[in-house]
Amino acid sequence: MKIKRLNIIITLGLLAIVGILIAQLLWTKQAYNIENQKFNQKVNIALMEVVEKLSGEATFTENPVQNIANDYYLVNVNNEIHPTVLEYYLKTEFNRVQINTNYVYALYNCRSDRMIYGKYVSPNQKNPKNKEIKFPKHKNLVYYFSISFPDKTSYLISSLRFWYLLTFALIIILAVYVYSIYTIIQQKKFSELQRDFINNMTHEFKTPLSSILLASEALNKQESVKENPKLQTYTSIIINQSFKLNDHIEKILNIAKNDASGLSLKPQKIVLFPFIQNIAENIQQKNEKTKIILEIPENISIQADEFHFNNIICNILENSIKYCETSPEIIISLLKDSKGLYLKFKDNGMGIPAKNIPYIFDKFYRVKTAKSDEVNGFGLGLFYVKKIVQQHQWKISVENNSDQGINTTLFFPS
Repeated sequence: MKIKRLNIIITLGLLAIVGILIAQLLWTKQAYNIENQKFNQKVNIALMEVVEKLSGEATFTENPVQNIANDYYLVNVNNEIHPTVLEYYLKTEFNRVQINTNYVYALYNCRSDRMIYGKYVSPNQKNPKNKEIKFPKHKNLVYYFSISFPDKTSYLISSLRFWYLLTFALIIILAVYVYSIYTIIQQKKFSELQRDFINNMTHEFKTPLSSILLASEALNKQESVKENPKLQTYTSIIINQSFKLNDHIEKILNIAKNDASGLSLKPQKIVLFPFIQNIAENIQQKNEKTKIILEIPENISIQADEFHFNNIICNILENSIKYCETSPEIIISLLKDSKGLYLKFKDNGMGIPAKNIPYIFDKFYRVKTAKSDEVNGFGLGLFYVKKIVQQHQWKISVENNSDQGINTTLFFPS
């Protein structure tokens, strides 16, 4: 179901981005057309003013300005035109309507019956060079001039820089989205392969391990073993190490199960003081040099899954004991404010380098120290703790003490 939902989300996201990109391209095209119409209107207004000033007439029976092509205009006047006067009026009117692109104009000469005095005019060029421009001659017209805008397309595009930048940004976003989805799918395949491998590996370990435990417990009950202290020591080592290995396998299976579908939680009311006191006493029995001090009110309770909450407390305490170079001493205290409860674990261990603290909850991550090389583990304990904390919608944080050791804080929102 989750894979199907992911595929639907990916497809909808892709369609949404493609739809936005298509809409953006259509809007950009429409904006270009609108800008082109505005340009043509400005040119017509400017040329009408030029004609009025050249001919001295305010009204015309026909429109003297003809848009022959997209960037080519033909302007009919009733009087003979002087090139210098024409150029002055063109510059004045184009500047007034804010047309700041290059243009070329030419006059019709009645005597030679051809277009003459072609000139390229650039608003940004102070002294443009004169050159002959070949314009076509038009029939039925006597006094007229032609004007062309060779850079009209680039001028319009430059005026739409924002639209093109936005379109380019959307294309980049689409490319990043596609690449991200591809990466997510590849990572998901790798994660599923890894999880299947872990499940198969741990299940294969469970069968021979169960046989070892049964055989070693049966062996430990034999009279000959009970009478021989050395044999009894050996069988105890086998049993203890088998139980430890079984705990590691169970932890890996729980992590794999949580990655696949999430652990099933059964929240219930837990009174913190007796619950944590019982865990502390069991740990102190196994580790005689360990001292655990409880500073927790007796009537404070929370809602939590008993089994997994027990594992959280055990993991935190065992880490404090394992990574301590002296006699472990752990103070468990409880603070309360308007936001919720803060369960704090303060130890006297060796601490954690500040640069490593952000990564200690990552799967398989272990801080590289001389002590960590001596301690067995897979780097799954705190990862498991963080997963359970998140499923309970709690928070966990770790920081170094000012003197020695670390402070681990569990936050239960009210």
